[in-house]
Amino acid sequence: MKYVIGVDLGTSAVKILLVNQNGEVCNEVSKSYPLIIEKSGYSEQDPEEWVEKTAAGLAELIEQFDGDVKDIEGFSFSGQMHGLVLLDEDNQVLRKAILWNDTRTTKQCQEIYKVVGNKRLLEITKNPALEGFTLPKILWVKEEEPQIFERARVFMLPKDYLRYRMTGNIHMDYSDAAGTLLLNVAKREWSSELLELFGLPLEFCPPLVESHDFVGTVKAEFAHATGLSEAVKVFAGGADNACGAIGSGILSEGKTLCSIGTSGVVLSYEERNDLDFEGKVHYFNHSEEDTYYTMGVTLAAGYSLSWFKDTFAKEEAFDQLLAGVDEVPAGSNGLLFTPYLVGERTPHADSTIRSSFIGVDAAHERKHFARAVLEGITFSLNESIEIFRNSGKTIDSIISIGGGAKNETWLQMQADIFNAKIEKLTSEQGPGMGAAMLAAYGCGWYPSLKECAQVFIQTSKTYHPIQENVEAYRKLFAIYQQVYTHTKELNEQLRPFRK
Repeated sequence: MKYVIGVDLGTSAVKILLVNQNGEVCNEVSKSYPLIIEKSGYSEQDPEEWVEKTAAGLAELIEQFDGDVKDIEGFSFSGQMHGLVLLDEDNQVLRKAILWNDTRTTKQCQEIYKVVGNKRLLEITKNPALEGFTLPKILWVKEEEPQIFERARVFMLPKDYLRYRMTGNIHMDYSDAAGTLLLNVAKREWSSELLELFGLPLEFCPPLVESHDFVGTVKAEFAHATGLSEAVKVFAGGADNACGAIGSGILSEGKTLCSIGTSGVVLSYEERNDLDFEGKVHYFNHSEEDTYYTMGVTLAAGYSLSWFKDTFAKEEAFDQLLAGVDEVPAGSNGLLFTPYLVGERTPHADSTIRSSFIGVDAAHERKHFARAVLEGITFSLNESIEIFRNSGKTIDSIISIGGGAKNETWLQMQADIFNAKIEKLTSEQGPGMGAAMLAAYGCGWYPSLKECAQVFIQTSKTYHPIQENVEAYRKLFAIYQQVYTHTKELNEQLRPFRK
């Protein structure tokens, strides 16, 4: 039996999957690492943590593997998007990585619009200037840490830095490059226009490759540290959302994904590069060659639930926290939650807005609050689904992965709020599985990713909308949509008081 490894470099942990030729996950290892939050709006990580924890996870995986290590043929990656890693001329890291959920760059986003213009930026990058993207981070370092920036010779994204440390080779795939705000998405090349406007040389950007491209083998010292064979083939990999889409079979027109991790996304497959969503949703290159996907984002999806647990039930497991939510009717007895803990992305690109509980009553118990958090996250994701539907897309079946696919009540809630059939997969390791599939395709196991998906991906259960709940949630969603408008000014006034 032959095997591949998929590495998912997430925001809170690296997850490593060992997958055989039948698409079965034979083993998985996870190693966590901390976020560094020095002040409100900041989110950083030490890139060395990624390398150390991935090496430790691989060593554990190989130690538990009872086959011939040479039967592990390929290796690929899924990675958190947008994060900025700056290297000097000796390829040494210059500062901590600034992550996707860092919101310090509002000023730089405004500068981008001023220099490029809203319309032209959308024409080139297909996306608006948002704090999470990489170019605003580059400009922030250039303005706020000029001594560091003067030494910067190349920028990288998180998984690309990890791959460089494993292979010694520097590349970036199109799906991750699409989230930098420096790629011409339709032409699939670095934008010379944007680079020139911001005084950045082309060499500052890594060479571009396809997600399934072979980019090297593991260096001897890394192989020795982990137990991997030096002959294992390393493939470029892709952005976590693109890999999550591949690992969920979102590989043809009409396929839609709901993924609830730290952040939450609703993602839909696109064959064309010329659709116009007016910047309301993201429009990125897929990890499948010459295809695209559109995506709406909830910044604090699973994070809202973990925040609630850590704040009010720190010692309890998630199952304990959510016990009883199935007894609470749709609407949590008149309690609404907006998941704006760290700002919001879709449809409100707003780094200042913050969460609210609306309608708190003395009769509400913890189970009502817990259900309201689940409903609020799902309402936020439904905002993206409504944008897609209003643009003419038909969405009647959605594949759900991540934390939102681990709870039966939440899966039914998604079916009711989205008013669509929800499919739960036998494996919920979307991004890691997508990375493994890129390695399998790169190794030549299958002639296409679509054919690989037919073997690797299976549906375990389907949830259908309950019409009574659909009607209740339709009314509640209309109320939910008003909360942002009514709390926006209040949050702007509260901003100076945040520490």
